Amino acid sequence: MKQIEMTGKTINEAVDNACAELGVSLLDVDYKVLEEPSKGFLGIGAKLAKVLVTVTGSEDEEPQKPAKAEKPAKKAEPKQEKPKPEPKPEKKAEPKPEVKAEEPAEEAKSEPEAQAPADEEMSEAESARAALTDEDKANIIAVAESFLNEVFSQMGMKVELSSQFNDNKHILINMQGEDMGAIIGKRGQTLDSIQYLTNLVVNKGAYPYMNITLDTEDYRAKRQKTLEQLAFNLAKKAKHNRRNITLEPMNPYERRIIHAALQNDRYVTTYSEGTEPYRYVVIALKNNYYSSRRNYR
Repeated sequence: MKQIEMTGKTINEAVDNACAELGVSLLDVDYKVLEEPSKGFLGIGAKLAKVLVTVTGSEDEEPQKPAKAEKPAKKAEPKQEKPKPEPKPEKKAEPKPEVKAEEPAEEAKSEPEAQAPADEEMSEAESARAALTDEDKANIIAVAESFLNEVFSQMGMKVELSSQFNDNKHILINMQGEDMGAIIGKRGQTLDSIQYLTNLVVNKGAYPYMNITLDTEDYRAKRQKTLEQLAFNLAKKAKHNRRNITLEPMNPYERRIIHAALQNDRYVTTYSEGTEPYRYVVIALKNNYYSSRRNYR
């Protein structure tokens, strides 16, 4: 029984695609709907219809083949009686050892080919990114910029975009225009939200995962310096008051900045608590800080 799974924008399109792939008509198949189609919102979360198509007449065709094979088998029996016994040893001598030598030769060639991928250190995702052509990168950037232009058009804003690959995984998109403060929002919340949606849109395609960062008016660098200075000041406060300090909720990017700023501090450590989007950083004193204070006194 022949079966195939196929997708399409609609259930009918998926069934038609399966019939074309199997080379049969719609009357010769049965189908089962595996996934209903979904349009999503602004192209986000859209799903194709998925069906399982079965050819109904495939079992009846198979038993006809051995019936045809029986007729030449009967005719072949008298033909073997007619030839003289002399050519029989010749037929046995025909298979040469060269044929046997070819088979292991092919196996020997296949072994190093199978071992080569096992010796590669790069993961599948990394190798896929390394194989991206300039045309692939241009297509990825075009998807991101198309989505952003649609968002800014709905906001009634004219924004110029400048995109570049920092490496095969990270893409930086810089934005310029009037009233960019509206895009940044309070403590970068609007900018982070647009960045999150852009990552969803770009990474729903067939290309490997990309990390897209949106920036405007050098906001990311300024925010990083502000957070690093905040981390140093609160670490001093924790040492002075000899108690842990809890920061306000931050997104993962800003929490990483706090952790990185204090990772080499001898007397404080940092860790995160809570659940998203209210996850926050705690600056805590290490045990050696109390022992060093006692020795100092």
